[in-house]
Amino acid sequence: MRRPTHVTRWLGSTAVQCLLVLVALVWITPLAGLLLSSLRSERDNASEGWWTAFTDPAQLSFENYRSLLEDAGLVQAFWNTVLISVPTTLLVVGVAALAGYAFAWMEFPGRDALFLVVVGLLVVPVQIGLLPVAKLFGAVGLFGTVAGVVLFHVAYGLPFGVFLLRNFFAEIPREMLEAARLDGGGEWRIFRRLVLPLGRPALASLAIFQFLWVWNDMLVALLFADGESQPLTVALQSQMRQFGSNIGVLAPGAFLSLAVPLVVFFAFQKHFVQGVMAGSVK
Repeated sequence: MRRPTHVTRWLGSTAVQCLLVLVALVWITPLAGLLLSSLRSERDNASEGWWTAFTDPAQLSFENYRSLLEDAGLVQAFWNTVLISVPTTLLVVGVAALAGYAFAWMEFPGRDALFLVVVGLLVVPVQIGLLPVAKLFGAVGLFGTVAGVVLFHVAYGLPFGVFLLRNFFAEIPREMLEAARLDGGGEWRIFRRLVLPLGRPALASLAIFQFLWVWNDMLVALLFADGESQPLTVALQSQMRQFGSNIGVLAPGAFLSLAVPLVVFFAFQKHFVQGVMAGSVK
């Protein structure tokens, strides 16, 4: 077989790099357009495209963001989104870690059958639970509250979290856990001192997935949150319905809603990659 020459390898790598650059441009262009639109006045956005800002930088200002911060409804919606996303992520990761360790390394009656039930819950669509859970929350006084939205997301996020962490924890060498038990370590100490540090990549991956899912959700919040507890996605949708194409409010609000998940992703990118690659190489 003829071995590839240096020129062939160079052309191959160049083609791959060009393809990656093209994909990056396709993904970045809408983001850049949204950012520039949020920095331009509503009149400029109505008369010219956002790309004209490159030739006329004087169009750009932070006036829209100042107006956004003065909108009490949108500011409250932003904090509602934080109050929904952060507790949900922490609860799902914490409970799923405990359950994943129990399913992986603790013996108790019905363990395998119960884990199959958890796996089966992965195929249950969210839409099926909306009406019965709404009736239940209405009966107990949780409908239209931040706590109700959090509990719904936790309930539907746990099956995937338990499944992911159980499979990750099961890859930990048994000899390591047995050595810890011989040294006098109890289950809680082993879980806290050994399993959690080793499972950091999987925990970070689950946290990112769960945070992004809840932060960008609108369906659940649209049904379970009222006007005082609605997150940013619902508030922006309401602005669009009331004022039509109010780009002066929608553009900075949409970019703010997009920027937070990007910051979270890049902050945990290293752990996320390790979690995705975990188990792929022996």
